[in-house]
Amino acid sequence: MIGAVENWQAAGPEIILTLGTLASIVLGVVAVPTNGTFTRVTGFVGALFIAAFVVLIVVPSAPTAAFGGLYVLDPFTTFMKALVLIGSFAALIMMRPFLERKKLHRFEIPLLVLLATLGMCIMVSSGSLLTLYIGLELQSLSLYVLAALDRDSRISTEAGLKYFVLGAVASGMLLFGSSLIYGFAGTTSFSVLAEQLPALLDGRLPGVGLIFGLVFLLAGLAFKVSAVPFHMWTPDVYEGAPTAVTAFFASAPKVASMALFIRIILDALPALSPQWTQIIYAMALLSMVLGAFAAIPQPSIKRLLAYSSIGHVGYALMGLAVGTPEAIAATTFYMAIYMVTTIGAFACVLAMRTDTGDTDQIEALSGLRQARPWLALAFACFMLSLLGFPPFAGFFGKLFVFQAAIEADMILLAVVAALTSAVAAYYYLRIIKIMYFDDLDQPLLGSDDRPSALIMIASAVFASPLFVIVWPALWDGAQAAAKSLG
Repeated sequence: MIGAVENWQAAGPEIILTLGTLASIVLGVVAVPTNGTFTRVTGFVGALFIAAFVVLIVVPSAPTAAFGGLYVLDPFTTFMKALVLIGSFAALIMMRPFLERKKLHRFEIPLLVLLATLGMCIMVSSGSLLTLYIGLELQSLSLYVLAALDRDSRISTEAGLKYFVLGAVASGMLLFGSSLIYGFAGTTSFSVLAEQLPALLDGRLPGVGLIFGLVFLLAGLAFKVSAVPFHMWTPDVYEGAPTAVTAFFASAPKVASMALFIRIILDALPALSPQWTQIIYAMALLSMVLGAFAAIPQPSIKRLLAYSSIGHVGYALMGLAVGTPEAIAATTFYMAIYMVTTIGAFACVLAMRTDTGDTDQIEALSGLRQARPWLALAFACFMLSLLGFPPFAGFFGKLFVFQAAIEADMILLAVVAALTSAVAAYYYLRIIKIMYFDDLDQPLLGSDDRPSALIMIASAVFASPLFVIVWPALWDGAQAAAKSLG
C-alpha cells in the first residue's frame, strides 16, 4: 500500500479538474449573467486543461496502484490522458465562437465539457469495475446534455433523447456484466481478477455465467466506441448535435473509451482471451464493412464522418483483437492520429457557411478550391489521412495495425481491412473531386473563427506528409504505453 502523498500524485490531473469544476460552478453562479461570463468560464476551463496536462507530464508515470488498487498510474494512462486533454482543449476552444454565433453560449457548457473530461480521465486510470462505471457515467451524462444543447432544434433534441435512451441501455448492460463477473470471481479489482481467474478456471472452460458477464461488459464498452452492432446512435447524434459539440464527441471520448476497452481486457481479463478475442474480432470485421459501405450514399459530411468513425473503430479494434504489446501500441498510435485528423476535419466543417447559414452538405463544397483554396487544401489533407494514403499520417496508423494482424495470422481481418479501405477511398476522394474539379456553385463565406482556423492549420500540418518528422517519437510513446499493460 502506498502512502497518501503518492495517492494524490497519481490522481493529480483529476484533482485539478475536480477543484476546477467546483470553482467553475461558483464563478458561473455568482457572476452577473453577461456575454462575458461564458468567455471567462471557457477560458478558466481551458486553463484547467493546460494545468492538468502539465501535472500529468511532470508526475512520474512509473506503474503505481493508488487508492487501494482502485486507481492506476502508468505510462499507458499518461499517454492516453494526454490525448484526452489535448482533444478536449481543442474542442473547447472551437466551441466558443460557434456557440456565441448560434446564441447558445451559456456558462454550463464549458462546465459540462470539464465534467466529461474528468470522467474520461477516471476511465483511463480505472483499476476496478467500480471506478470504471463511475468515470463512464460521469462522461456519458455530460455528453447526453451536450448532444441536446440546441433546445430549439428538433433534430438536436431528438439526437440527445436517442443518445440518452440507448446510452442508458448500454450502461445497464455494462453494469449487469460487471455484476456477473463480480458474482463469479468475487472481486471488482482488475489486478485481483487477473490473478484469480486462471486459478478459478484451472484449465477448464469458463462457466456460462462468466461468459455472459464478459459479453454484457464488452457490449456496453462497444456502445461507447460505436462499434457494430452497437453503432446505431452515432450517425443521428453526429448530425443532430451542434457541429462544435460533434467535434468533441468524435475526438476525446473515443480515445478514452478505447483506452478503457484496452485496459479492462488486458489488465483484468487476460485469462479469458480466447473468448474476448472472438468477440472483438467479429466487431472489428463488422465495423469496417458497415463503416465503409454505409458512408457512400451520405449527403451530409457529418453523417459521412460518423460512419467513417465506425470504420476507423474497426481498424483500431484489429490491434486489440491481436492483443500483443506491438498490436496494442499500433492501436494507441492509430487513435492518436485519428483524433487529431478528426478534430481538423470538423474544424473545416465549422468553416462551411453560406448566405443562408451553416451547412454540412457535401455538395456545398463544390469549387471550394476557387473560393477558399487554403480550406480546400486542409480538407484534402484530412481526407487523404483518413483514407490512409501515403505518406499522410493515417497511412502510418493503418500500416502498423495491418502489420500486427498479419503477424498474428489474422489474414481474413487484414484482407477485409484492405478491401474496405479501397471502398472508403470512393467517398474520401469524391470530396476532393468536388472541391477541386466541380464548378463553383454557391461560394462558402469567409470565416473570422480564428480558434478553429488555428486548430485546422495545426491538425493539417500533423496529418500532412510532414507527419514523418514526428511519427518516431509518437510511436515510441505508444510502445512504452502498451508495454506497461498486463
